[in-house]
Amino acid sequence: MRTLITGGAGFIGSHLADHLIGSGDDVWVIDDLSTGSIENIEHLKGNPHFHYQIASIMDVPLLAELVDRCDVIFHLAAAVGVRLIVESPVRTIETNVRGTETILELAAKKKKLVLIASTSEVYGKSTKIPFCEEDDLVMGATVKGRWSYACSKAIDEFLALAYWKERQLPVVVVRLFNTVGPRQTGRYGMVLPNFVAQALGDGPITIFGDGMQSRCFCYVEDVVRAMRQLVSTQSTVGQVFNLGGVEEIRIRDLAERVRQIVGSSSPLVYIPYESAYEEGFEDMLRRVPSIEKIRKHINYSTKVTLDEIIVKIVEYQKSHLSVGVSAGR
Repeated sequence: MRTLITGGAGFIGSHLADHLIGSGDDVWVIDDLSTGSIENIEHLKGNPHFHYQIASIMDVPLLAELVDRCDVIFHLAAAVGVRLIVESPVRTIETNVRGTETILELAAKKKKLVLIASTSEVYGKSTKIPFCEEDDLVMGATVKGRWSYACSKAIDEFLALAYWKERQLPVVVVRLFNTVGPRQTGRYGMVLPNFVAQALGDGPITIFGDGMQSRCFCYVEDVVRAMRQLVSTQSTVGQVFNLGGVEEIRIRDLAERVRQIVGSSSPLVYIPYESAYEEGFEDMLRRVPSIEKIRKHINYSTKVTLDEIIVKIVEYQKSHLSVGVSAGR
């Protein structure tokens, strides 16, 4: 395939580029490096199957050219991380909604298949576990900035499915659940890389809230493999799929697991949400996907356990710490 990845220098996007090139695909990447990093794709430079543009997806003439070159578009460009969402709600809404609208409008002219990366956040405050794709979405109040991301991604989904129904644009929507792995930064509030970095430094491991909230983590290579399968399967077009792991763990237990694997003496420190983010911040107590639908369509399963994921992130961060030390001498 000839593929375009928006946000392709980001954590997930760069791993997707690796996977697609490894599958024999030609890959074009566009990224403005606002949250992505050129380091993530440095190793791909010079590969004849890899092409990249450092630019915004709001650069419509350039984006139109890239869309025209490709058969499939993986739309991953978006505001990421709870901290960024709370601190920059205008950027969050504009990037997510306007960027997706631009991609869909350009793709519709040539009927190019588009995979839209959505999020488990769209389930909002739902307490029906596990989350199923056809479940009602339960959003918080508009005065709570926390929910602007969820609402903007829900609009992305509505828009994508509208393009499919009204204009016959082939689309696939995936709701990602806590994708983790090497290259993920803790800069925007991503919990696992933050825990690992804190444990490696023997500093306090900081847990927001009481740590009783639970999540299901999924290794990035399991995620990108599924993404390629989804765009290669005819029955997935016009559908929404949960994409994530099934091993549920409380955040306080995750911190303990990281501490044990690292062999760290770091204390666990609990920080109230209002101190970490903003007054009145609301979180989801549990976030657990049903993966029955995606299993039926592509026989999806995860291959990497949570302990293996933590070990891989520890090894990655250790290698980068040693590189940083050497470079600083």
